Amino acid sequence: QVQLVESGGGLVQAGGSLRLSCAASGSIFSINAMGWYRQAPGKQRELVATIASRGSTEYADSVEGRFTISRGNAKNTVILQMNSLKPEDTAVYYCNAAGVQTPRAPLSDYWGQGTQVTVSS
Repeated sequence: QVQLVESGGGLVQAGGSLRLSCAASGSIFSINAMGWYRQAPGKQRELVATIASRGSTEYADSVEGRFTISRGNAKNTVILQMNSLKPEDTAVYYCNAAGVQTPRAPLSDYWGQGTQVTVSS
């Protein structure tokens, strides 16, 4: 079983910053990529940012230049630094890991429980 634990959400004023952390643990053999998705009320879950095992990153256009995704110092951790936050960034943020539990297992997606980010105007 694989667990993803997120931390760092909260309430911040527009223009402020927040830092989200996510740690993956459990019976996982390797992780190909980790990332963050978000879901606002009444909207579909959307990609925010991802980082591959070799370090390449991808960002949603809406956060490019404001958010930075990076690997944490500990193994299987990922950080999302969010600067210049806007009210439209308000959502539940979910950590995602794409990995395998054994060398021959198919690639699977694992999700955290989500952390609320609220940006007030």
